[in-house]
Amino acid sequence: MKLNKLPIADCRLPIAGSGAHGIFSIGNRKSEIENGFTLVEMILAIGVTAIVLVAVNAVLFTALHLREVTTSMVDAATPVDQTFTYLRRDLQCVVTPTNGTSKVLSGSFRLGNGISSAGVSDPVAAEIFTATGALSASLPWADIQRVTYELKNSTTVSGQRDLYRSVTRNLLSVNTPDVADQLMLSGVESVKFSGYDGAQWVEVWDTSDPSSIYTNLPLAVKVEIKLAGDSNAKLEPIQLVVPIDAVARTNMVLSSIQ
Repeated sequence: MKLNKLPIADCRLPIAGSGAHGIFSIGNRKSEIENGFTLVEMILAIGVTAIVLVAVNAVLFTALHLREVTTSMVDAATPVDQTFTYLRRDLQCVVTPTNGTSKVLSGSFRLGNGISSAGVSDPVAAEIFTATGALSASLPWADIQRVTYELKNSTTVSGQRDLYRSVTRNLLSVNTPDVADQLMLSGVESVKFSGYDGAQWVEVWDTSDPSSIYTNLPLAVKVEIKLAGDSNAKLEPIQLVVPIDAVARTNMVLSSIQ
């Protein structure tokens, strides 16, 4: 009697192991190993990822800090730039003064400390007549207006002084003129105007004073603003120098020669 050989079944048993999968074949006596990530490799990958995240976080924090510093500097410089823009425009469009007592649309040019100006309660540092008024249908005034710059006590912070720009549009008013105050800069310790006569800077310039030797506009005007709260006493005040082009040869009334 002849016995037939039965085929041996191909039994595959999984081999337990961390990070690997093994197969043991009984039929063909063959083992197959498929490699994966080991525990050491996982630890190294997590460590490298952590180092990259720390570096990215440091760069991001530095960028955010730089943005905050830049924003603070821009916010602090914006009021100063706006103030200088108004000062430069008013001084560049200043009107030449006239001689005598009748100064209707071309008034005096005065610089100094403690100047008294009509309609302004506080002493002013500068009083000028400038052609910077905006023409409109609701305001029947010319483009020439009187502008003063003075320090006033702050209405929000006790003991602080603010720089104001006061504007008078109706120059023909027989009563006390209406003055519009405009806040320019907060926290100002002092403001000083000086006129250049061609040889030196003069701190007092008044074309309305009969005894004054300065009867015309200066060649240039220098503005010095010192902010309050400066811890460093050696810190220089911020300065603005504006050349004056509208300078007449003379503002004296000349008698005609017969």
